[in-house]
Amino acid sequence: MVQKIKVLRIITRLSVGGSSIHVILLTAHLDKTKFQSILVKGSEGQNEGNLKDLVNRKKINPVFIPELRRKLSLRDDLLSFWKLYRLISREKPHIVHTHSAKAGTLGRLAARLAGVPFIVHTYHGHLFRGYFSTAVTKLIVLVERFLSLLSTKIIAVTQSQKEELLQYKITPSHKLVTIPLGLELDSFLKLQKERGRLRAELGLSSEDLLIGSIARLVPVKGHSFLLRAAKRVVSSFPNAKFLIVGDGELREKLENLASRLGIKKNVIFCGFRRDLPKIYADLDIVALTSLNEGLPVAVIEAMTSQTPVIAYEVGGVKDLIEPNVNGILLPCGEIDGLANSIIYLLKNPKERRKLGQKGQEKVYPKLHYKRLVQDFEKFYSELMKNRFPRTSNLRF
Repeated sequence: MVQKIKVLRIITRLSVGGSSIHVILLTAHLDKTKFQSILVKGSEGQNEGNLKDLVNRKKINPVFIPELRRKLSLRDDLLSFWKLYRLISREKPHIVHTHSAKAGTLGRLAARLAGVPFIVHTYHGHLFRGYFSTAVTKLIVLVERFLSLLSTKIIAVTQSQKEELLQYKITPSHKLVTIPLGLELDSFLKLQKERGRLRAELGLSSEDLLIGSIARLVPVKGHSFLLRAAKRVVSSFPNAKFLIVGDGELREKLENLASRLGIKKNVIFCGFRRDLPKIYADLDIVALTSLNEGLPVAVIEAMTSQTPVIAYEVGGVKDLIEPNVNGILLPCGEIDGLANSIIYLLKNPKERRKLGQKGQEKVYPKLHYKRLVQDFEKFYSELMKNRFPRTSNLRF
């Protein structure tokens, strides 16, 4: 009987986002006759949501290390490291695959100490821009360069992210592999039955124009830029409604900002939603105002649903959107341009339809989870054969 490849996958937390979806889908769908997957997770932060529903639906039982958290804590981090080391030593995986910064640090150190043959880390975001001060970023770069020495392979989810890792000299090119995300997208393809349900729930009419933002309410997502642009949009389109889908630490501040801007009646805070096809079915436009992104799930879902996207040109967004072909790209932080672009699309439904159709052609089926699973089955198998995996540099 052929021995299964055992992969122990570590992520800091299963909060709402692409990296969490990524590890859950891989854990659930790798060929179980060839692979054995163990998923290890830490604690989610307060008000950032989690993907417990998806974990339950996929019948996954993650190993939970409560001390593994995003925030720095000497006690918790040392205890997490010890628990990871003991778990890895007991399970003896062929591959330890880490995701997110904290898990990538503690997990790779523990895996090396435990003598794991192959250590892999995936970067899901552009860590070196938009998050930290210059001094902290320099320190992170040094740490990541050291951790690269412990890694067999480093995975980027976009070509631009790969280029950034090379620019910051995080790792040599021969260690780098590009494997984009894969998502469950089929539910976003045919939304006719969903249309009108969200408007009915929110008491909105068919005449209202809906602009949506689907993101956690945290600083890096840049919601304040959207609200300031919304003030201008509302002056031209009083029937424009801005739906803020998501929750997080900034909710109260953003609600207060909407009130100060005089657009409280035009902004609806929807909280976290699981019924995203219902959301996209009624949106006229999706706006992403993030200061940084890896490969944004909301943009992929919107494009699959043929909802036109306006976004800041940051991180992996430009790997998805071709300006004025399948969406609109703007310089980061641009408020007037954002308002003008929203107004332009609201005035031009034909342009919205064209961008939406081209958007779907860009991402589907290239970013479907079945492609992701196939890529990683090949990647892990070639890794075990001590080859350089040839799944790299997949473009989309």
